[in-house]
Amino acid sequence: MSPARDACRPPTLQAGLPTNFMNFIITSGSQTHRVDVTKDNGTYRVVLGDQVWAVDARLTAHGIYSLLIDGVSHAAEVDDRAGECVVEVGGETYSIQVEERTRYIIRTRGGAASGAGGQTVKAPLPGKITHVSVQPGDAVTAGQSLVVIEAMKMENELKAAAPGTVREVRVAAGQAVNAGDVLVIISG
Repeated sequence: MSPARDACRPPTLQAGLPTNFMNFIITSGSQTHRVDVTKDNGTYRVVLGDQVWAVDARLTAHGIYSLLIDGVSHAAEVDDRAGECVVEVGGETYSIQVEERTRYIIRTRGGAASGAGGQTVKAPLPGKITHVSVQPGDAVTAGQSLVVIEAMKMENELKAAAPGTVREVRVAAGQAVNAGDVLVIISG
């Protein structure tokens, strides 16, 4: 698969990690859907909401997939265009973003919750702190790395949402944390 097509594949798949069960978040426009995929004997069980499909997928040419979905054959072209995954199937075109569920949760719920005058950075998922980049008294800028947490075999960097001064660091490298644990407090 070419680097241009890799944008349509989540990091776990790009790295070639074992993937018998995968959770994805698919975003199309303003709609977001959770998709669970289970690999079983060369085929896939795909669950979207209350719909379940048996899917056999084969790459037949560069970016062209042959899909057998519940016994019905489809051809799909998948391409990366300007950072979005574009899927053409059955004469229709869909522009989507594919994200591993863990990364989606961290991006949308993790990191810093800011209020007037400060930020409280909480663990979005249970995991292990692998790196702490700040200490009390440090001035931070928006987007600056604060801590790195390993969750579900992926390292996720949590960053400051706004500038401020680190008031407290409640974790250290190697420490296990639970979802919702306060990691860093920043004053405005």
